[in-house]
Amino acid sequence: MIHHPLDWFSKRHASASVLVAAVSVVTLGSLSAPVVQAQSTPHWMGHGGYRTSIASRDSGAMMRLVRPLSETVEQSVVQVYSGGQVVSLGTVVSEDGYILTKRSELSGGDPVSVRLPSGEKVDARVAARRKSNDLALLKIHGGEEASWNIKPVTFSTVEPPTGSFLISPGRDGFTIGIGVLGVPPRYVAHHGLLGVNFYDAQTGPAMVRRVHPESGADNAGLQDGDQILKINGLQLLGSESAVNTLKKMYPGDVVRLTIMRGENTLELDAQMSDKALLMESENDAKVNGPRNVRLSGFDSVIQHDTVLAPNQCGGPLLDSHGHVIGINIARAGRVVSYALPSSLVTAEMVEMLEEARRPKQ
Repeated sequence: MIHHPLDWFSKRHASASVLVAAVSVVTLGSLSAPVVQAQSTPHWMGHGGYRTSIASRDSGAMMRLVRPLSETVEQSVVQVYSGGQVVSLGTVVSEDGYILTKRSELSGGDPVSVRLPSGEKVDARVAARRKSNDLALLKIHGGEEASWNIKPVTFSTVEPPTGSFLISPGRDGFTIGIGVLGVPPRYVAHHGLLGVNFYDAQTGPAMVRRVHPESGADNAGLQDGDQILKINGLQLLGSESAVNTLKKMYPGDVVRLTIMRGENTLELDAQMSDKALLMESENDAKVNGPRNVRLSGFDSVIQHDTVLAPNQCGGPLLDSHGHVIGINIARAGRVVSYALPSSLVTAEMVEMLEEARRPKQ
């Protein structure tokens, strides 16, 4: 017999009343249906009453029913702007205006600002970075602190079991997605590619044999036959040196290339691409939809199937009890999203706050 997944969930998590109520709405299609019908699964499954689809999980009714959980962090989620565009969400981690967000979505030279839960938009600056897990710590420095009306989240050490429902809240208490935890925490290696092949040379500059279309190298204007003299100011000795240097870069990183083209020396800035994005076909790209520039290179992630937009990463992830169990960090596939677990986020956060608050020499 095939059991409805939420029958098992409700037995294991009796306090998750919000989601149990949601099942009644989604499966029976009526708010007025008696609760006892939702508990007699075999009966209504056998009479055509089972109408659940994967799309119905994100229906308006479900979003309204889980909104009380999202509202518990209503004062803890902001929108992050870079270059005038919304690039991510942010998670408030201190009352004095420190916010965690996704590092690789910040453009670097452009000004950063945040829209607070109240709707007010204030300036911010990058106070600390952790490239290894793609985190940035922002510090609000605009407006009146008394008017910010923000509240830091409390990270939970609870690790929900595989199959648990997870909620992704947005700014102002709205729910932006509901998903299911697919696999327990795991390491994801980084796969950054510049998008070039080199001629095999042991000494001298690394000569470009081929530039891959739509890669960071292509977008930067690198051409076949260019000789790369330096990467980020580091002198190269042959193609192996270039490959080994680029292997250390993360997707989304911008590298400064010093090249020789004919008799001219040029400086180019090229963004590293994620291997998954660079190697996919056009059809794969259509199926997967828009994703973050960086989808890999995390010490530990929990994977869930919430469909998030790239600029909806950086906010908190809740379990069915409203515990903050992590921060969404990447939209990695059509139904694959990654979140950094609370244990990792907390350790990074403590170090970053100490760094940001350390008196300047």
